[in-house]
Amino acid sequence: MILAFDTSGPIGSVAVAYQGDVLARGVLRVQAGHAAGLIPMINEVLEDADVGREELTGLVVGEGPGSFTGVRVAAATAKGLSKALTLPLWPVSSLAAAALAVEEGAVRYALFDARAERVYGACYGVGESRVEALVSPHAGELRDVLDGDVPAEAVFVGDGSEKHRAVIEGAGFQVVGPSPDVSRADGLIRYWAACPDGFGPVDDSGRWEPEYVRASSAERLWG
Repeated sequence: MILAFDTSGPIGSVAVAYQGDVLARGVLRVQAGHAAGLIPMINEVLEDADVGREELTGLVVGEGPGSFTGVRVAAATAKGLSKALTLPLWPVSSLAAAALAVEEGAVRYALFDARAERVYGACYGVGESRVEALVSPHAGELRDVLDGDVPAEAVFVGDGSEKHRAVIEGAGFQVVGPSPDVSRADGLIRYWAACPDGFGPVDDSGRWEPEYVRASSAERLWG
């Protein structure tokens, strides 16, 4: 019985699943309210699924990249629940979650908007029972992605792909989106169910830190 959540982007999401099948899900549509709304949404989703916290056997959290505040909200919540409920914690790239939230394409390049022409990106090969990272999570400009080694069969997903749809399609690639009833939390569960090689819970959830991929503006100014 797995609880999954992600607040790295404009829309946060929560889902609870049994043996990989989603029982209930919820979304947080106001990005500024993720911090206040995540725990109530978790409670609501568990209630909808008729699942008590004591029935949970693990947590899967979107570890970023994305909104620095949103990534921290999910990480802090995951750490607290892991310690309080003595549950194993599996961090998953939020980019992988976005890639797994769609149904189309054996190769999926996930892009998140990082403002201006900058994006976060990663590329995944997705089969019926496997997930393989072809390009690790990175930060850069859109032109760097399109000028790089993008597999010819790749489809683009994520809010960064939607924002730059015209440019991406002009480069000869397809942009696809998730179905209305699928969220990044669903993608987290699908990734967890696929159990890629080397994928396991963190050794110590208290010491675990999310993957921001690049330094925050405050850190850059301090440097």
